[in-house]
Amino acid sequence: MLFSGIEASLSESGKVLESVVARREKLIKDSREVITLSSRSIICIHNSQFDQAEKLQKLAISALSELRKVAGSDLIRYILPSEVELVECSIVLALSTGSDLPSRRQLKVEPGSYVLGLLDSIGEMKRMVYDIIRKDDFDRAETIFSTMEKLYLFLAPFSVYDHVVGGAKRKLDVARILIEDTRGIVTEEARRRELVSSVSRLSAQLAAGKER
Repeated sequence: MLFSGIEASLSESGKVLESVVARREKLIKDSREVITLSSRSIICIHNSQFDQAEKLQKLAISALSELRKVAGSDLIRYILPSEVELVECSIVLALSTGSDLPSRRQLKVEPGSYVLGLLDSIGEMKRMVYDIIRKDDFDRAETIFSTMEKLYLFLAPFSVYDHVVGGAKRKLDVARILIEDTRGIVTEEARRRELVSSVSRLSAQLAAGKER
């Protein structure tokens, strides 16, 4: 009788912990699927397959919603990486289709996931700028670059939360470098376009002079 209470408590505790372990394993496994769906959506965006990208994003949102039910409040940390990937995907998709950038409440993600996802999206925006310049849509490239800059300014103050949002400061440092690299490309392209425009004007003037 001396240990009857302990035995009963340990038996109950074992069942609870076994349930936690099972939930944890499911979260780790299924969150990888959310990450994969979000990554595939971004690939489709860069290939201008926006309908497919939106379909994949919605699948990721639905899958993540189910994972939140499994995670509860005690295991939420196991789905944070998938939330970050979903935020990145959703921001890039909205930007590519001309939609408003989604809020944290719209995506139903944790504050830290939203911050980190926004920071990751800056890298995808750099790639978008490069691709758009190659398609000779410089005005659009400047718009995307301006979005990169504004996002960074909004996010820079969050470096103070690095101790609770792990990786925020490092990603801010990376974002700053990406923006400076992109600024160089945009500036170079602007100068090239101005040079081409000047040469064209000069050629037109010379041609007009010969006609006289």
